[in-house]
Amino acid sequence: MDRNSLAEASLPLFPGDEADAPETLARGTRLPSYIRDHRKRLRGRFMAGGAEALPDYEMLELVLFRAIPRQDVKPLAHSLLTRFGDFNRVISAPVARLAEVKGVGTAVICELKLIEAAAQRLARSRVIARPVVSSWEQLIAYCHTAMAHRETEQFRVLYLDRKNTLIADEAQGRGTVDHVPVYPREVVKRALEINASALILVHNHPSGDPTPSREDIEMTAQVETAAQALGLVLHDHIIIGKSRELSFRAEGLL
Repeated sequence: MDRNSLAEASLPLFPGDEADAPETLARGTRLPSYIRDHRKRLRGRFMAGGAEALPDYEMLELVLFRAIPRQDVKPLAHSLLTRFGDFNRVISAPVARLAEVKGVGTAVICELKLIEAAAQRLARSRVIARPVVSSWEQLIAYCHTAMAHRETEQFRVLYLDRKNTLIADEAQGRGTVDHVPVYPREVVKRALEINASALILVHNHPSGDPTPSREDIEMTAQVETAAQALGLVLHDHIIIGKSRELSFRAEGLL
């Protein structure tokens, strides 16, 4: 038996598939065979080939199986993708906007937000307490995971010790679709509180275009001036777009 067949044959319905739920079927009623077999096939393909073996809508179905154990979730998966665009944007969508989609309740939102939190925690574990120079690609990946699909701006500060090891990652503010308030004095004050020696600024552009605005450039200069006055080093300011990022250092803006 090949790997795919073994995975398919050995995966029974998950316990959650037999749980009580308000959708469609009463307790004790078996799922229709076409739904049951479809779920088994998807799980088998995922176990055999990983995420690369499934398109976005099938990955989303796998997540929804747990939240809606007694109903065909394919229509809801397509509705979510139509509304938000792709898998990443679905799981990172604001709770209020998710709740606007017909068929999305607390259980669905909880599953989606659990996946988002797990992805962020995994990405963060690859960079925290590690030298930034040797884990730069992982650092950028973490920033994209945490910020690229947000619908409003968020400003974060990565604080480093004398060995340029990441010791803290803190959100300093959240704003609107095109602005977030930043207070340079608070940024450097926090660095002193946690005994940091250097910092990296990171914020996202919900528009998807990481080109810095005049306000971004002015704010960065203010933070750099405040940092230098206290013997701190501002290594970079990174703007995260939907699919790419911009480094102030690389662009000669620092």
